[in-house]
Amino acid sequence: MKKTLPLLFALFFLHSCIPLRIAPKVDDYKIAQGKRFKKGLPKKQLFIFEDPKEQYQFYDYIDTKFELNDQYVDVQVPFEVEGRPYFFSFYEVYFSDKVINLVPLLFDATVNAALGNEDFQTYTSTGQNTALKSDNFYIAIEVFSEDEPDCLRDTYPNKMSVLMYLRNLKEEYLTTHNYNEVVFKN
Repeated sequence: MKKTLPLLFALFFLHSCIPLRIAPKVDDYKIAQGKRFKKGLPKKQLFIFEDPKEQYQFYDYIDTKFELNDQYVDVQVPFEVEGRPYFFSFYEVYFSDKVINLVPLLFDATVNAALGNEDFQTYTSTGQNTALKSDNFYIAIEVFSEDEPDCLRDTYPNKMSVLMYLRNLKEEYLTTHNYNEVVFKN
């Protein structure tokens, strides 16, 4: 028993992956300061949700819904809430989950030691990279008006109305497959 426990632990450890970077989990949506969510985003409060669709699909959806003809699609998209004019800009953001798979790494080290290679060469099917990546896409939306630079901040009086509009926009985007349908809904 004393000899099998370390062996089982070693096998379990070798078959596991060590996470180096894990993308944030957003269940429905979250309001967060952009710069804290991802470097390079504005310091404003942003409406953020996970995008399960292919990259640039949200761009196509907004372009079709608001009939923008590829003009200022991701910057200053006009909309109205309770008769008040607003604008939104959006950012398609991605995070990569990155994990190290120990089995190929140890296999490569063992083969190189057995062959006497001083330069580390990979012999596994994963090629040069023994780290596995998976991309997670997010949409981050900022809302502003002519008199207010950040309409998602807590002290903004119409924040809940703007949030309701963004929730509906998100739901429509996620449930619509043919974006031309949204033109006929409006």
